[in-house]
Amino acid sequence: MLKCLLTLAVAGGTLMLATADADAQTYKIGGSLGLTGYAATNDRAWRDGMQIAADYINARGGVLGKKVELFIEDNRSEPQEAVVGYRKMMSNDNVQIFDSGCVSAGNFAAAGAVTRASIPMMLCSILPQRPEEQKWAFSVLPPPRFEIETRYRYLKEKTAIRKVGIIHDPTPYANMMKDLGVKIAADFGIEVMVVESYKPDDADMSIQINRIKSSGAGAIIKMGQGGSTVTAAKNIKQLGLDDILLMASLDDGAVFKQAGEALGERFIYVAPGVQIPEAVPAGPAKDAMDQFLKLWREKHGDRDANAATRAWDSMMLIFTAVEKAKSFEGPAVRDALETINNYQGAFTTFNFSADQHMGITQNPFMIGVVRNGQMVAVK
Repeated sequence: MLKCLLTLAVAGGTLMLATADADAQTYKIGGSLGLTGYAATNDRAWRDGMQIAADYINARGGVLGKKVELFIEDNRSEPQEAVVGYRKMMSNDNVQIFDSGCVSAGNFAAAGAVTRASIPMMLCSILPQRPEEQKWAFSVLPPPRFEIETRYRYLKEKTAIRKVGIIHDPTPYANMMKDLGVKIAADFGIEVMVVESYKPDDADMSIQINRIKSSGAGAIIKMGQGGSTVTAAKNIKQLGLDDILLMASLDDGAVFKQAGEALGERFIYVAPGVQIPEAVPAGPAKDAMDQFLKLWREKHGDRDANAATRAWDSMMLIFTAVEKAKSFEGPAVRDALETINNYQGAFTTFNFSADQHMGITQNPFMIGVVRNGQMVAVK
């Protein structure tokens, strides 16, 4: 028995050494992503953008001599599932930094534990609410204000519509946009007539849309991502509302094309340059975008690259911070992220500081429509 115990002890020690050695050879990046559920379209693209960045950097020898290893957990677009996944990646996989997707509520729910472990978080979503958690979180999501301002400015400058209705889902991001949409409408001479809500999996939104139409609104400002945008567009068509615009939030191009098929040019949306690359002028921004799009198209063809481009940028920002810090340690990488500014990404330019953890500080959006099955910019 003693011999068996000694053998087991030696084997266990060997396994621990092997695990420690493996840990020492790679830089471990974790991601909590909604690969199923309402966020799936965007977060699957986020995963694929992360993978292209990892493959790209590994083909060049890694970062500070270490290869990048990704650990992805599906949070099913649910906060409680996100917490489980984050805990697993911290305790079992020993991840050193997170690069997580667009499920804001899930990132919020796990932020306390991640902060206590001194692990930085790069996010597709808005930042957690508590200051001590914001210290460790960085976002590559354009601030919600930019989406709203772009739509309101279009109404003010290009249409006679001055009355709108807002429809939103219950996610933290959509709620934040709804509140901002009400707050700043008057700055553009816009009046919000009614605010309606829906659930991401609602199969019909006709009741809410009819209420908005009955209020006298000439446009519906939709806040929330996923298939609900297509549902709203089809409902508007079914109701015969030929004189109302549907204006959508940042989303995947597949969603936009389906909604545009239903409503034609009465469906418009906010889009970054990467979704309408022909509208981006020559220069450093286009060069950075084209570099990523070449890699993306080689692997994914003409699939929309909106979320994937920001995932690529988020990974490149992490690698830049590691190299600046000359360290993989969480506190050192966190501090280095705060020093990155005027970084030209494929999506847009990023600026971080001690007081600025939302890295997009200039509005990157234009207004787009779907014409002949293609996404194009509105002149």
